[in-house]
Amino acid sequence: MKTLESTIEQYQSKENLETKLMKNFLESIEEEPMKSLVEKVSLPYEVLSHYTSILEECAIEFRHCKNCKGLAACKNKVTGYAYLPHVKEKYLDFEYQACKYEQKRLKEENHLTFMKCYEIPKEIRNACMKDIYTDDENRFETIKAMNHFLKEYPNCKGIYLYGSFGSGKTYLLSALFHEFANRKIKSAIVFWPDYLRDLKNSFNGDKDEFKNKYNAVMRAPLLLIDDIGAENTTAWGRDEIFCPIMQYRMQEHLPTFFTSNLDLKALEQHFSITKDGVDVIKARRIIERIKQMAEPVEMVSKNLRK
Repeated sequence: MKTLESTIEQYQSKENLETKLMKNFLESIEEEPMKSLVEKVSLPYEVLSHYTSILEECAIEFRHCKNCKGLAACKNKVTGYAYLPHVKEKYLDFEYQACKYEQKRLKEENHLTFMKCYEIPKEIRNACMKDIYTDDENRFETIKAMNHFLKEYPNCKGIYLYGSFGSGKTYLLSALFHEFANRKIKSAIVFWPDYLRDLKNSFNGDKDEFKNKYNAVMRAPLLLIDDIGAENTTAWGRDEIFCPIMQYRMQEHLPTFFTSNLDLKALEQHFSITKDGVDVIKARRIIERIKQMAEPVEMVSKNLRK
């Protein structure tokens, strides 16, 4: 059984410890950024004084974030994250919290889970409507058609966007697809010449790989076929790949977009000629399918790739 003297001694020792903790804490919060950090925590000083050391460590990361210019300049232990306090059931807890730059990166990465891209540059994959260059009046019809699709989806056709080389056709339609990624609607963007080559290479290999690549494009809720007409026309690519994809998407009413340097008349000629000969009928059927699925929009603008 404890004696009265030991009980008093224990109480005084505890009282001295609490006094020291509070003194250290009060001295610490006189300096920035500790002061600003503590002001964000809604707990009494009596509680916070027990966490002075760890709060000081958090304050260092807090200061780094306030002065940071981007992920490449991050000085914290975990890039893109700060170890910060938060209140949990009237107690203080600590966790790594993503900074604004990391949050933006994660959001962009989340977009990519809804956008399947094949052989598409990063700049195109990350296109956004807010970044669209609008000073060129030659883009107005395209932007108008895009806005119409945004409002009327899914009850409207896609767009067959054709015109001058390097005018930003793919960027514009990719930006449109990003808007649908925000709505959690899946899409696929394929650079058609490379997609065909890749698909052909996998045809004699892993059958599941071929099937997955093919079905991902054929069944995508939204599809952009980029640079149609730039590929070498073969009977296989035209009749065994492109035509079945178009037929399926037309029957299932899946919106389909195209970019090309060719108008539909020139595209028809492109599809009519293979090394096996000339087939005007098959080419004409393809163009009729495209017309049923997409509205032709011409965009002749300056070359932005120069």
